[in-house]
Amino acid sequence: MALFGTDGIRGLANGQTLTAEIAVDVAVAAAHILVESSSNKGKRPRAIVGQDSRASGEFLEAAVAAGLASAGIDVYRVGVLPTPAIAYLVGESGADLGVMISASHNPMPDNGIKLFSRGGGKLDDSIEAAIEKRMGEPWTRPTGRNVGRITFDETASARYLNHLAASVTTPLKGLKIVVDCANGASSFVAPLAYEKAGATVVAIHRSPDGWNINENCGSTHLEDLQAAVVKEGADFGIAHDGDADRCLAIDGAGKVVDGDAIMTILAIGFKNRGGLTANTIVGTVMSNLGFMHAMKDAGISVISTAVGDRYVLEKMIEGDFSLGGEQSGHLIMREFANTGDGILTALQLAQEVVRSGKSLAELASQMQRFPQVLINVSDVKKDKLDESAAIAKAVATAESTLGENGRVLLRASGTEALVRVMVEAASDNLAQDIATSLAAVVKAELGN
Repeated sequence: MALFGTDGIRGLANGQTLTAEIAVDVAVAAAHILVESSSNKGKRPRAIVGQDSRASGEFLEAAVAAGLASAGIDVYRVGVLPTPAIAYLVGESGADLGVMISASHNPMPDNGIKLFSRGGGKLDDSIEAAIEKRMGEPWTRPTGRNVGRITFDETASARYLNHLAASVTTPLKGLKIVVDCANGASSFVAPLAYEKAGATVVAIHRSPDGWNINENCGSTHLEDLQAAVVKEGADFGIAHDGDADRCLAIDGAGKVVDGDAIMTILAIGFKNRGGLTANTIVGTVMSNLGFMHAMKDAGISVISTAVGDRYVLEKMIEGDFSLGGEQSGHLIMREFANTGDGILTALQLAQEVVRSGKSLAELASQMQRFPQVLINVSDVKKDKLDESAAIAKAVATAESTLGENGRVLLRASGTEALVRVMVEAASDNLAQDIATSLAAVVKAELGN
């Protein structure tokens, strides 16, 4: 079983997949591979290491730092910061490697390791495979002055905030925003970023204690944010996940504005200002059919990739496109960053509200979302999904029923042990009926 998934390594912290020992081995193997290819010959390699607010991040971060330093890498710890902050800091500082300890939106007991190469980009699948292959191999350990040093970079947070502020050309004065920090990595920087841009900010779930990250809050639990937006009379709300690489929004009436709607708003805004390269946006196979229709109506082409912001970025770089993202709220704007950044996305969205003079609800209405049902089928042999003739036949029947007014997508999760069954249709009932039927076939065919 491969150690790396679609977004690094992720699993139960201190469980079989993610122990301190594994963290040390991954750090050492990554150090060897990335340093061997370094163009900075003769210079001490450097790594940026950060974490979200999980208690388990404390020992995993220590293990990663120890592994890197033992391999002769100088480690700059930056503490609790969003994943995109690590990506930015790696590129800004010219570091050889970045490591983020986070399981993103997963429940607190989980954790993960995300790796960034020089420039701040996520590692290619081939490099991750090479790292995994070299874990535990014999190696010559440096000694004396050749071992790495571990220090804390007290300026990292301020530098990241300055980077975010530089993306704001239209002040947010007059906007009142509620932000749900998910008791996670955005707790200390997101409210400051929005205030620095000129908004009045009400922050909720910004008191991480090591155990409460993503607990009934953040982008996976929007109820508190919806209530707070209405109670505060705010213009809108922003919800981050545990490591703040994504954001979802809530309009002034408490209605959810998902990643597809945010992409619609930004794509049309960018196009109107001449900032959308080739009038094209990169999405994923999970993008809502309503998003596709909205883009077609706006004269914008859509290129779809597999799920995962690394695949979105690969396609963006390949075609030199400026905007891409996912329904989950991972958006990439290459003018400012080379990875998904939830705070950056929220700042750009807020500017569109100010520039247009319209409410978030009015802007979101540019996309009419097709009813979508997603069922996660757990405890199945997900690796056998493409081998089942019965599942293929059921999908073909469903697609014939839906025609052009819907679609079906079945995919094995890259981070969890389950198969996702997604159905879009012209009505909620039809989408639910077909999704339930397909889920039953998946369970019958692939169940353990």
